[in-house]
Amino acid sequence: MAHLKRDFNRFLFKHRDKGIPRLMLWICISNALVFLISLFNDSLVNLLYFNAAAILRGQVWRLFTYIFTFAVGSGPIFYRIFVATLSISFYYWIGTLLEKTWGTLRFNLFYLMGVVLMDVTALALYLGFGIPAGVTTHYLNLSMFLAVATLLPDYKIYLNLIIPVKMKWLAWLDLAYTLYEVVSAIVFLGPYYNYHIGIILYALFPLIALLNYFIFFGRDVKNLLPGRRLYQKKPGRVRRQKNAAEPQPSPDWAKNYRSESGQRPYRHKCTVCGRTDVDCPDLEFRYCSKCAGYFCYCIDHINNHTHVQ
Repeated sequence: MAHLKRDFNRFLFKHRDKGIPRLMLWICISNALVFLISLFNDSLVNLLYFNAAAILRGQVWRLFTYIFTFAVGSGPIFYRIFVATLSISFYYWIGTLLEKTWGTLRFNLFYLMGVVLMDVTALALYLGFGIPAGVTTHYLNLSMFLAVATLLPDYKIYLNLIIPVKMKWLAWLDLAYTLYEVVSAIVFLGPYYNYHIGIILYALFPLIALLNYFIFFGRDVKNLLPGRRLYQKKPGRVRRQKNAAEPQPSPDWAKNYRSESGQRPYRHKCTVCGRTDVDCPDLEFRYCSKCAGYFCYCIDHINNHTHVQ
């Protein structure tokens, strides 16, 4: 299993620029156009929503066009414009940041996997139980934010341009909100539906979005734990700032070095997970040019770590 994951990550890194570049930009532009259309003609927008019965009748475009409707809302027009502008700009920022950190291919697969999982679940509910589940990108977009917070847990954003808040703190709120909606569906909505339809409709899809998140992150979700950092200084050691005039360490230093016991040490060691080329001889290692220092990462973490500044 670990071998397959390593090969998969290596493939994604090798082809990181493949796929649809700036995917979130096109999704946000489409949402803006659909929002403008909804101000004048809601019937056209209704053709874009997920509808299992209509899909089975041949309207297959509904399997993906609902991703262009997250900016459509209800209420007074000025309120709708405000919410649409806020959501489009926020998700554009999140998606762009995630693509820059991950690469185009991995981000495309993450978003596509989320859409496919929701489509398959909704169609299975309709075909198996006759439940007409409505699918939106609400929880998929929230899982996108959770992904960015996992990759950059200490990255700060400023609420109201004043209050600095770390991404991992907002991620905890995101998880708490998702858990609240799941528990609310089970406690409050379940008793009012036959066959627990309320639980299925309102509790299942948040979990599907989280499943997509866990598929792509696995054990790296521990980056969100309190006090957890991708890189920690060892006590008693002072890291020097990188100096352009200072000669860089030779990557072959380990070949000529011997410890007191005569054993040659590892040549490469991942700063995040601690694996070395001695422990995993087939594992690929790279050095990050964005970190302030000479830091090595394995192929699993070269694009999934907090840059050392």
